[in-house]
Amino acid sequence: MTFSETITDWYRQNKRDLPWRKTTDPYKIWLSEIMLQQTRVEQGLPYYKEFVRVFPTVHDLAEATEEKVLKMWQGLGYYSRARNLHYTAKHIAFENNGKFPDSYKSLLKLKGVGDYTASAIASIAFKEASPVVDGNVYRVLARYFGMDTPINSSRGIRYFKELAHELIDKTDPATYNQGIMEFGAIQCKPKSPVCGECPLNTSCVALKDQLVDKLPVKIRNTKIRHRYFNYLIIEDKDHTVLFQRKEKDIWQHLYEFPLIETEAPMTEDMVTTHPKFRKLIGDSRFQISLYNKDHIVHKLSHQHIFASFWVVSPRDGISDGILKSEIKAYPVPVLIANFVQEYEF
Repeated sequence: MTFSETITDWYRQNKRDLPWRKTTDPYKIWLSEIMLQQTRVEQGLPYYKEFVRVFPTVHDLAEATEEKVLKMWQGLGYYSRARNLHYTAKHIAFENNGKFPDSYKSLLKLKGVGDYTASAIASIAFKEASPVVDGNVYRVLARYFGMDTPINSSRGIRYFKELAHELIDKTDPATYNQGIMEFGAIQCKPKSPVCGECPLNTSCVALKDQLVDKLPVKIRNTKIRHRYFNYLIIEDKDHTVLFQRKEKDIWQHLYEFPLIETEAPMTEDMVTTHPKFRKLIGDSRFQISLYNKDHIVHKLSHQHIFASFWVVSPRDGISDGILKSEIKAYPVPVLIANFVQEYEF
């Protein structure tokens, strides 16, 4: 069998039973592909099921508030995906009369849809022979053909896309595309691939040349940014304070406690004399304590957040806040959600 025939045959025998594989509805395929960007299937599956239950059509998603969409997305991370998802749903529902673009090129024009997602939707929903190239596909192709061209270089991106075009099964692109992604996910895994039982092991260059653990090659030049977040848990018996993040930064449009961000750790004196703290507390007398003695480290792809939670109780109470009993209704970053659960508001 050819490479594509082997992949397709393997897929039919080994594919996981996943709900988005039982439909050609472009809405559900688009939803699953957006959710699975930077997210493992095991983590994304319950979110997908809940989204389909609450928003069975693109019109239902379009008519929801952004706050509700973000709340349902809470825990998946990379929240720009949720904002783009909602924006695109409104575009399709209200400007395209609910009709999805039906080609790779037209799908690329949608906000939040890149090369990989456009190819996935075009091939699975509309049978267009547009090859997907994601991390799993890069790994399979790099190992099988023994290619050490960096997959995140402009030359590598172009080469692997051209190679994928040559290999795709033109008669059944949907099955082939899903097959090679699944093959990379559960057979040709990043670590401990199942080479001994691989149907391609007799012709795999990486296996023959003992390069499996060295391919694919990726240029690593990303510098990790360190940020120090000092959260102020301003509270009285029944109320606390939340603000919505408005800036174009991580967690845009999510809610959090009042924040003082610095480039280094803060002492109690530094917190209580900071202009932002004085503006929030005013002349009221207060008690303050540090909830966590050690920083809570929250790691994102290109930055690490070192969080401290300062509990502040103004003697005069809070005049402009929210009920503590309502805090769990707000969409918040996982860092905040974990604190809220532990603190037991």
